[in-house]
Amino acid sequence: MQTTVQDWPARVGYWHVGVPPSGPMDDLSFRLGNRALGNPEGAAGLECTLGGPALRFDTETWVCVTGAPTPVTVNGKPVEQWRSVPVPAGGVLDVGMVRGPGMRSYILIAGGIDVPEYLGSRATFTLGKFGGGTGRALAAGDALALGIHGVPAPSAPGSGGTGRVTAGVPGDDQPVFTRRWELAVTEGPHGAPEFFTRNDFDTIIGTDYEVHFNSDRTGVRLIGPKPQWARQDGGEAGLHPSNIHDTAYSIGALDFTGDTPILLGPDGPSLGGFVCPVTVVAAERWKLGQLTPGDKVRFVPVRADRAASLRELGAERRAAWPVVLSAGGDGDDGVLARREGSETAVTYRRAGNDGLLIEYGDMTLDLELRARVHALHQALLERAEPGVTELTPGVRSLQVRTDPDRLPTGKLLDLLGEVEAELPSADQLVVPSRTVSLPLSWDDPSTREAITRYMHGVRADAPWCPWNIEFIRRMNGLATVDEVFDTVFAAEYLVLGLGDVYLGAPVATPTDPRHRLVTTKYNPARTWTPENAVGIGGAYLCIYGMEGPGGYQFVGRTTQVWNHRSTGIGEDPWLLRYFDRIRWYPVSGEELLDLRADVAAGRGELRAEDGEFKLADYRRFLDDNAASIDSFRAMQAEAFTAERNSWREAGELTETP
Repeated sequence: MQTTVQDWPARVGYWHVGVPPSGPMDDLSFRLGNRALGNPEGAAGLECTLGGPALRFDTETWVCVTGAPTPVTVNGKPVEQWRSVPVPAGGVLDVGMVRGPGMRSYILIAGGIDVPEYLGSRATFTLGKFGGGTGRALAAGDALALGIHGVPAPSAPGSGGTGRVTAGVPGDDQPVFTRRWELAVTEGPHGAPEFFTRNDFDTIIGTDYEVHFNSDRTGVRLIGPKPQWARQDGGEAGLHPSNIHDTAYSIGALDFTGDTPILLGPDGPSLGGFVCPVTVVAAERWKLGQLTPGDKVRFVPVRADRAASLRELGAERRAAWPVVLSAGGDGDDGVLARREGSETAVTYRRAGNDGLLIEYGDMTLDLELRARVHALHQALLERAEPGVTELTPGVRSLQVRTDPDRLPTGKLLDLLGEVEAELPSADQLVVPSRTVSLPLSWDDPSTREAITRYMHGVRADAPWCPWNIEFIRRMNGLATVDEVFDTVFAAEYLVLGLGDVYLGAPVATPTDPRHRLVTTKYNPARTWTPENAVGIGGAYLCIYGMEGPGGYQFVGRTTQVWNHRSTGIGEDPWLLRYFDRIRWYPVSGEELLDLRADVAAGRGELRAEDGEFKLADYRRFLDDNAASIDSFRAMQAEAFTAERNSWREAGELTETP
């Protein structure tokens, strides 16, 4: 149970550094309530999960409670949901427990709620501890300022309101709540036959999944059949076939973290290394906010260009229909086009009806591919196409989020073709590249605690338990765990992406391939990871930006990579930048706690030296050391194969056909 301040469309523009948009999980109920009160659709209001608060108003105003069915009273007298209701000065609005079906109700107030913005939004992101004025759910005694005299606050996000209170939300516009939900989805970005078998995909769209109790705003976990998978493993991305090189996620994507399907929510991670076979269309994502443990969910493929528009709030939104009417999906496995670029092949994958994922080359870890992604990213930033809303680079990919009403997919593909043809050669890539020294508490007590929690609450028999570092040693064919220590501290980690599991968390890989320890990710993922834990997944290293779920194998913990003291105005709160190079120096667990306290208090200083990363120089380094690099990779591949065979014998892997 919790009540938070949210606005819509919330915190847009920071997906690339691991800041999710947040905002109401059910945008439709939220926006309809605001519209009934004459507010801008996105004016800040309250989202209530499972049950609502009692609120005393010190001035008279109007309210509208929408969303899942729940008892509502004003001064003890029952009032209707979906109606505009006056509350007198000194009056108490009391929103009770959700009766169901549905999970969340919304309290909208004439004039909206006036709390400070953070990174352009009032929305609360509780895991990140910002937004909503306090960075947390509401508590008894909290006071919230309202818009003056019932007039919508002029800085409220969203489309303009009329300022006139209406009777309420018309019945025909109100969404239908149920215990069995049908969700309209588009194919992709990662479908059959590359990642899933045809039978897998038929199962995904032909099965009623059940909503798991372990679900929240980050994602809705589902219970369903285990895929067969179309490949044996993820190669350098990890041992499980669900593992891929880190790429940007879409809200509403069905993310297979190992064999566990999770629908990613508005507080979900922006970057990760798991496949997503289908994506809920933008206009249907309101349903994620109402999915309740025990509910059934069926995925219905639709044509992307025939999906309802997110702009619509009336009958065109199709929310009053209990089923999704569809003649079928696009039938293209989520692959929109494949082209031969000037230097490497390019694949364009659908990421919902409002997004596209551009992938370069083969599924291998190649810094030249990241250089190509960087060149495309910069070119699109300079072009500043109005219909593009977000650009998020991954290891060998770039996700482009769009407003499909302004920039349809066909026009976007034409635009990307033009930009691709004008990109410079990767040989010319020279980017600023600081060397950043960070402390690392090896095998930190907090990471040991996380493993213990996982064993007690999720899975005790996992191959990586009870000690992740020993698992890393075994997977890479090293003789002792001391060699794992030596390799990590000798490595120079190049930052390829930010926001790998939130808040400026870097995904990085050693520049020297001989330092690239390869592991697999937890399956299923952890439900808790300590803030700033350091882990390895596939051939990548990540610093977790905050507490939350996770799947990388722990090696230790470091200091903060997100500055919570920053207001986001004039100073970026994220510590690292693309193409920074991280070097570790060892500290004890006690020393790390002192360093973390200094950083939290604003006394810490970043140890960084300016420099450059030149791709041409890096190519020469690889050529000069080719023999020893090949020898290391051969040893690593042998250990990787042995581990995969042991997993198969233990039933960890499903045999592919």
